[in-house]
Amino acid sequence: MENNKIKIACFGEVLWDIFPGEQRRMGGAPFNVAYHLSKMGVDARMISSVGADTLGEELLVQIKEGGVSTAGVQVNKEHPTSTVIATIDEHNEAHYAIVEQVAWDYIDVIPSDVEALKDADAFVFGTLAARYEKSRNTLFELVEASSYNVFDINLRPPHYDVHLIKELLHKTQLAKFNKAELRMMLDFLGKDYIDERDSIRFLQDTFGMREIIVSKGSKGALYAHGDDFYLYPTVKVEVKDTVGSGDSFLAGFLSKRLEKGAFVQDIMHQAVALGAYITSQEGACPAYTLADFTAFKQVRPVNAIDSL
Repeated sequence: MENNKIKIACFGEVLWDIFPGEQRRMGGAPFNVAYHLSKMGVDARMISSVGADTLGEELLVQIKEGGVSTAGVQVNKEHPTSTVIATIDEHNEAHYAIVEQVAWDYIDVIPSDVEALKDADAFVFGTLAARYEKSRNTLFELVEASSYNVFDINLRPPHYDVHLIKELLHKTQLAKFNKAELRMMLDFLGKDYIDERDSIRFLQDTFGMREIIVSKGSKGALYAHGDDFYLYPTVKVEVKDTVGSGDSFLAGFLSKRLEKGAFVQDIMHQAVALGAYITSQEGACPAYTLADFTAFKQVRPVNAIDSL
């Protein structure tokens, strides 16, 4: 890979989502981020684990075909490849049962991953892969090796622990919440919700981090960098499904945020536009090229960014 590429490592779950009557789909929030980073021209590395089984072999093939490095994907002989069983209720809402005791619950510390992180521009992680002690301890070691930690909160009840979230936030440079997660975090901390600006300032002060993103669905996204707050509207599309939209948003954000000299308007447009583009496609990781997305994002919203 080219040495001048942005380098980002993503830690956590890679898995198969199994839907009723459908073929299985590859997923896992950290992998979704890595997939879209690769599409944006980033050198993306996945740090995870699969089982020594047919599903694991197929995942490794799919990850490589997605343009993501599998150098950090371990093969675990004692625990199976992860599956998530999806069911659809009478309101056409999907519900997910995340099988436990799977390979990515037991990710080891590998020296080559630690070295890769020392040279990486960012390290992306969430809470789900820290539900078991083995992977949780590995995550904390890797966080120490990275200089720019990106915490995609991505809460999956009951697979998270408030004390763990607090510990990780203290080690985070950029945190991403959706609106519901922002309010949940304030509840965890015993803070009354006043408005988004007050909430973000409270989290910045509490955890000593400068950057926070709040994704707001149809209302766009809010980005805080120190004392500067930016609100960017959504890009209107015909929605096919919203699976993985937050992951693609984060990938779009990081792929531009880590470019030298990038303007905030360009960073936010890349993030919001990629999130919108993926909602106009089927699935979290549809096939597309950078040229496809570049053509899509040419149209920008009127009065695209507000400084609050």
